[in-house]
Amino acid sequence: MKRLIVLLSVIILFVTGCSVTKLDDNDIDTNIQNLLSKKVKMHNVYYEGYKYYLPKGIRFVDKDDYNAILMDENNNKYYLYVDAVGYYHHMENDYEESATSYYSKKLDYRHKTGYLQIDEVDSNYYIQFVFHYVKMEAYVSSRDLTNTINNMCYILRTVQFNDKVLESLIGENVLDYKEEDYTLFKADSSKESFLDVVEREETERYKKDLEDEKIDLDE
Repeated sequence: MKRLIVLLSVIILFVTGCSVTKLDDNDIDTNIQNLLSKKVKMHNVYYEGYKYYLPKGIRFVDKDDYNAILMDENNNKYYLYVDAVGYYHHMENDYEESATSYYSKKLDYRHKTGYLQIDEVDSNYYIQFVFHYVKMEAYVSSRDLTNTINNMCYILRTVQFNDKVLESLIGENVLDYKEEDYTLFKADSSKESFLDVVEREETERYKKDLEDEKIDLDE
C-alpha cells in the first residue's frame, strides 16, 4: 500500500510539473536562491497596474492600492510598498551592501533586482526586503526571522506589473509622484519612520491591554 502511495505521488509530480522546494530553517542564502530563482505564475491579489500572490497563512490587516499591512500566522506584521512609478521609469538598483548589518546582500534573479538588509535592533531584527520594485519591512524576533524571509520571498517573486495600465495611469497623472521620491533602493529611507510606527503600535496595544484588564477588574 505504501509503495502505491509513493508511486502515485511521483506520477502526480511528474504530470503536473510541480517540484517541492526544500527550505533550511537557518540558511537564509540558500532559501532565497531556491525561492527567487523560480518563475512562479500565481496571483490572488489584483490591483490596477500589478498583481501578486498572498500565500496561505498570510492575511491583510489593512490595504490600499499601493500599500498594505499583512500579518502571518505568528502575528508578525509585514509592511508592503509597491513602487509602480519606479518600475515605470526603470529605476536602477544602486544599493550598496552594508558591512555593519547583520545581513546585507544585493539581489539579482531572473532579470529582477533588489536587496535584503537585516539589522539587529533591541534584540529583534528589522528586515528591509526589496525585489522587483516592491519593498517589504518587518520587525521580528530571531525565532521568526527565517520564516519571515521565506514568506516575503513567496510574495515578492510573484509580483507582476501591467505596462499598459501603468502607462495609462502615470501618463494621465493618476498616480501622484515626483522623481526625487524614488527611495526603495535606499536602505535607510524609512528605517526610523518604520520603527516609530512599530513602537507606536506596541504602545497602543499595551494601553489597550491595560484598559481591558481594568474593565475586567471592575467587573
